[in-house]
Amino acid sequence: MSGLRDYLTKADEEEIVLAITQAEKNTSGEIRVHVETTSKKAPYERAQEVFFELGIDKTTARNGVLFYICTNSKAFVILGDQGIDEKVKVDNFWEGTKELVINHFRQGLFKEGLIYGILKAGAQLKVHFPSTEENKNELPNEISKA
Repeated sequence: MSGLRDYLTKADEEEIVLAITQAEKNTSGEIRVHVETTSKKAPYERAQEVFFELGIDKTTARNGVLFYICTNSKAFVILGDQGIDEKVKVDNFWEGTKELVINHFRQGLFKEGLIYGILKAGAQLKVHFPSTEENKNELPNEISKA
């Protein structure tokens, strides 16, 4: 059984949280990362569940993004809420970003892949949802785990 420590060290996790903070700095958008070792559900279905469990659908502008990873099944899903999804769906942004992250994963570069994807999502969030004067952090930046 693969555990999270096989993929990310504590220092890696801290760097990922810093990337989330950086990505959210110039946008009202929110990014969450969720990692779990196992799930009996299909990856997209489980990602949707986690999306709602973490309250990502509750952001004011509906501009939250989830990076979901299941280590045992080697599943990875990026899920954007309605507000951001409507803006980037046309140019297949999520699939393109997902492929770039997965390419890093295939090389064993888990932290780097996540950081790359997070910063890329943050850049799109900044374009479509620039920060406001009271750019409050609606969701925690730390990695959630199950």
